[in-house]
Formats: sequence, structure tokens, C-alpha cells
Amino acid sequence: MMLRLTRSALLGLVCATTSLAAAPPSGVVAATRSDSSSAFVSAWSGVRSGGGCRSEEWRSNCTPVRAAGANRPFSSARRPARSSSSSRARSSRPSQGGALRMGRDLYEVLGVDRGADKSQLKSAFRKLAREYHPDVNDSPGASEKFNEISTAYSVLNDDEQRQRYDQFGEAGIGRGGGGGGAGFDQVDLSDIFDSFFGGGGMGGGGRQQQRRQGPVRGDDLRVDLDLDFKSACFGVEEKVRIRHLETCNTCSGSGVKPGAKVSTCGQCGGSGVVIQATRTPLGAFQTQTTCPTCRGTGEVVEEYCGSCSGQGVVEKTKQVKVKVPAGVDDGNKLRVKGEGDAGAKGGPVGDLYVFLNVKSDRKFKRTGKDIYSEQKISYLDAILGNDNVNVEVVDGNVEIKVPAGCQPDTVLRIRGKGSPQLNNASVRGDHYVTMKVAIPRDVSAEERSLLEELQTKGGGKIKDSKKKSKGNKGFGGIFS
Repeated sequence: MMLRLTRSALLGLVCATTSLAAAPPSGVVAATRSDSSSAFVSAWSGVRSGGGCRSEEWRSNCTPVRAAGANRPFSSARRPARSSSSSRARSSRPSQGGALRMGRDLYEVLGVDRGADKSQLKSAFRKLAREYHPDVNDSPGASEKFNEISTAYSVLNDDEQRQRYDQFGEAGIGRGGGGGGAGFDQVDLSDIFDSFFGGGGMGGGGRQQQRRQGPVRGDDLRVDLDLDFKSACFGVEEKVRIRHLETCNTCSGSGVKPGAKVSTCGQCGGSGVVIQATRTPLGAFQTQTTCPTCRGTGEVVEEYCGSCSGQGVVEKTKQVKVKVPAGVDDGNKLRVKGEGDAGAKGGPVGDLYVFLNVKSDRKFKRTGKDIYSEQKISYLDAILGNDNVNVEVVDGNVEIKVPAGCQPDTVLRIRGKGSPQLNNASVRGDHYVTMKVAIPRDVSAEERSLLEELQTKGGGKIKDSKKKSKGNKGFGGIFS
């Protein structure tokens, strides 16, 4: 098979094969022939008499080639050898020439198949870049991982470099041995980085983002308020004690001592941010951080206000009147506008939120605007009825009519005696009262005589007047 290589590629391969002859890795035949093409194929295919690594097994089973000159521009082969620590330091930050650190398969780095198209490559790179970019991931090794995936994408996204990589592996994409291929700093990835860095992420081309803060709204505050049952139904005005931030009277919220000078920050030029550039195989990346001199304000203050320590606000305690409307329920919250913390730089004041805790009542229960209670009546009222039974409601007492023959647990409705409706106090719910018939444990001799007479007429003669009657269902089961 004929291999067409450029002059620079042949020179690089001579360098690589010369080093291989000195220390051949396990499973790779050392090629010392002057025919560079033959040596190149022999070194990467692992073909030798008696067996060895096939080309498909090279990356997983064979020792990577790290000979001097085999993975960097040709001129570096003549430089003095460096220590191993120096080599490791360079591998984490490749040179602009695009030297590759041999190791993982580039397709594996991006997590794609060898047949992946450009859209799949771009999608895989975008996902990994979001995770490992130094601006969003400060964990150890994230920067090196980002450089690795950036290098893999820059190679596989270029048709010419990808073809050489698929045919010869990493040795086919080094600048010294590749001959004329696009360097990593020539690949345009701005469309990818703009999508999650907001533009300006790539070296030099971005617009400096202004971060000077304008007026900032104050924080909202919360306070809890306990209410009794009736106050929740009909409303009440309460006072709550709070601690909040108020605008400093000395500096009127500016944080600057009256008469002191305020100038534009010289380090950030008034933007509030500083730009840091980082060299990568893709070129220079820019990152923005808060200016340490002005703390992001863009201004340098000659002297801050002593009353508020330059904050523009001071903490104070005050009482706030809270008007609770009728019909509120447990868990409702009220907003008292303008009673939160003061805003910064002239920003609006926050609000105070009052969370209501309605205490339970011994007599009443409530669902919405309807109220429920129980009322005890005598067995005689249950049997004969009563037109004047006094029932306590949430705002007083009313008399109701209990019909004759009222059964235990009968529910009677008292219209318009429930709770006022929230936001419409003129509308009230109903009061539902459950009749509880009280059966006396002891009766007088006269009552017993009368009851026995009634029972005899209604349900047969009592066999033993001293024993408690069982199973008699006279009078609607009242005595059963």
C-alpha cells in the first residue's frame, strides 16, 4: 500500500522512529530503516514476526509512544531533554502549536462513536464543556479535562485532521508530522460558548459586560401572628414588633460620608469587573470576576459613612400595626407594604409578610365561612320538642326551635350565623349545630313512676322495675 506523506511528515517520522529504536515499547517493533513510510506503519500497526498488537488493539493494549520528538514539532527533538516533572506540567497546558498528549482515544473523550457526524460531535462537546469549563467548575482536574475535550473536538471537527487521525492515530495530527493541518487555535467554537457564556467567552472577541449595580430592592421580612378563633372570624388590629433595615439618615442611603469624593475605579474602569485571560488549545479564553478594588461597584470612595459603615442602611426596631381582615384562616398571610428592609442605592423598600396562626376553639370548629358546634338537650326536649333552646354562636347567643322527636346527632342549621367571608364581610356563612341528647343516669322516684307508666303503655309491662330495661325501643330508641 502506498502512503503519501509530506516532507515535514517524513522528517517527523524519522525523529519518532529513531527514538523508538532506542527504547521500543512492549509489543511494538523497533523500526530502524531509513524508509520513513515503512517505519511509520510498522511502529503504529505493531506488526512483527511471531505476532504482536494489531492496529485495532493499539490504543487499549499497547504502551503509548512517548519518545522525544514523536509528539511535538520537529525542532523540539533537538532540544535538551527535560525532567519528567517538566513534561507533566506541559501536558496539562499544551502549547499553541497543538502538541497532543497521547492517551485516551479522542472519540472516547467526547463519548461518541467513530461514525458520529458533526452535529453529534458538537452536541457532545457542548454538554461536556458546560460541565468542565473552568468558569463553572472549580474542582481539581476540571481545567485539564476541559483542555482534553476541547482538543478532541478541535481535531474531530476538522475533516482533514479527522481523516489523518482515523488513519494514523495521534501521530497523524501533530503539527510537526501532520503537515499543513489546521491548528487548534484556528477552530471557531464561538457559537458553542456563546450559548452558555452569554457571548464574549472566546479570546478577545467579546464585549465587556457591565456589572455596576443600580438600585436594589430591599428584602422582604416575615413575622408570625397568633389569633384567637373569634378574631380570625371578625378581624382585628394588632401590633407586631420587628427589626428591619432603614435608610441611613446621615448619608441618605449612599454609604458615603457627606463631603467625601467618589471616583471611577481605576482597575476596572468603572465596570465593576476585571478580565482574566487563559491560554488553551483553542486560543485565549476570557473570564470575568468581580473587581477586588471596588467590590463590583465601579467606584472608589474616599471615605465611607460612619453611621452605617458604608452600607447605606441601619438596623432599627419598631412596632407595626397590622389590620387583620374578617374571615382569615389558619395559614393565611398578609402583606404590609413598605415595612421590609430598605433598598440599596435608592432602591424600593421591601414588604413585611405576616403569617397567621389561628388557635383552635373549645366549642367551635370552622370550615370556610361555616361554623360547627354541638348542643346538649334533655331527653324530654328531644321527645316533646322545645321552641326556646338557647344556642351559643360565634358572636353571641340565639334561641332555636328543636322539633318534637328529635333524634340524637340531628344537625340543625342557623342561617347567617357563621363567619364573615374573606374580602366580603357582609356575607356570612351558616352555623350548624349537632343535637346531643342527654340521658340522665339517675331519676327521682316520681320521674321513674311516670316513665314506667309511659313505657307500659308504649312497650309492654316491665318485668322487673329495679333492673335496667334492655332492648326496648320505645320513644324512638331514646331509652335503648
